[in-house]
Amino acid sequence: MSAHEQMRAMLDQLMGTGRNGESDRHGVKFYDDSVCKSFLLQCCPHEILSSTRMDLGECPKIHDLALRADFELASKTKDYFYDIDATEHLEAFIADCDRRTAAAKQRLAETQEELSAEVTEKANAVHELAEQIGQKLARAEALGEEGMVEESMKLMGEIDELRKKKAVAEQEYRNSMPASSYQQQKLRVCEVCSAYLGIHDNDRRLADHFGGKLHLGFITIREKLAELKKTVDKRREERGAIERERSSGRRHYVGGRELDRRARRHRETARERDRE
Repeated sequence: MSAHEQMRAMLDQLMGTGRNGESDRHGVKFYDDSVCKSFLLQCCPHEILSSTRMDLGECPKIHDLALRADFELASKTKDYFYDIDATEHLEAFIADCDRRTAAAKQRLAETQEELSAEVTEKANAVHELAEQIGQKLARAEALGEEGMVEESMKLMGEIDELRKKKAVAEQEYRNSMPASSYQQQKLRVCEVCSAYLGIHDNDRRLADHFGGKLHLGFITIREKLAELKKTVDKRREERGAIERERSSGRRHYVGGRELDRRARRHRETARERDRE
């Protein structure tokens, strides 16, 4: 994106479609069905997971920063209940991801050498410690980049302790099986983003995974969905009440209009009688 395009995007985000008098530059309004309501709430998976291994491509609905700015301004005075639309969108997306995770686990169960319950438990212990190390290492690096050196160093101390525990767990796992079987890569599926993780993956590989855009993007989506689901039932009730009230108001208005017509006819009839 050129500097000019970046500046234009910033102005769109700040001022909406009405900047420079361009009131209908896009030909659509933020409330049109063609506009992505999840994008307006900054939680569309197409945007969050762009340029990752699971890039979903362009969203079938419109994404535009100017329309988001219009919505944010309008939502200060009116409730559009777009959080309900976003909840339904994210629920469908996460349900599909969880189905893929379950299918990946099934494939691993069918293709990997079956281990005894004891060995599986020891392998899982290694996996869990490795994942903790990867997560903390990614977090420590992020804190260091933000200038929070003391917090970063504290996490590095915790990582050293976890590495010691992992070394012990790896030794127990190694001793529980033949050397030929130990050399085989034992995989498991990340519960958050469905990526494959290996028992022999080093700390750097795991930190790259847990601190990567794909994994963090899925965390963002799942946390947003969890937040929305806390209030979605109440929000649906509120929207339903408003829609019923509007519907009742329309019926009353139509009825009133019909009464006006009848009154007018009665008056006209009365005038004709008077003239006669």
